Amino acid sequence: MQLEIRPDPAEVGRARRWARSRLAGLGIAADEPLAENLILLVSELVTNAVVHTGRPAVLRLSLPGAAAEVPQGAVASVTVRVEVADTSSRAPVPRCARGDATGGRGLALVACLADRWGWSPEGAGKNIWCELDRCSQPRQGAELAYGGGLSAYEGLAFEVV
Repeated sequence: MQLEIRPDPAEVGRARRWARSRLAGLGIAADEPLAENLILLVSELVTNAVVHTGRPAVLRLSLPGAAAEVPQGAVASVTVRVEVADTSSRAPVPRCARGDATGGRGLALVACLADRWGWSPEGAGKNIWCELDRCSQPRQGAELAYGGGLSAYEGLAFEVV
């Protein structure tokens, strides 16, 4: 399933609402860590596409449809994939943001919260993706992303404040 995104910052909120409705339709509760992290990742990736390219983009969610086959009381082992494709050929560039900077932490946050992430060329543009596993254990990186502390990202140290 996919959503066309216009190059307008208001589209970020629309993308979050769209993603929430898709999760709810699969029985993934809004207060479940998977849903909370997924919505934050959608917000970051769509924001990057809108702000840094100024071009239309496409948000794609790959959600398993087998939630109904899980025995009652059990939690399905689910992997959700988020992709944002745009028509800019510029590669995503992780930045090391200063403590007083108002931006520059998006890809570091994606790296901390996602179980896997990456990017690849797609047509004349690119596709940035991340995956979340429903049953994975919280990692220290996620705590750092929310609460502060030092971490390493692509060989660079950064502090989340």
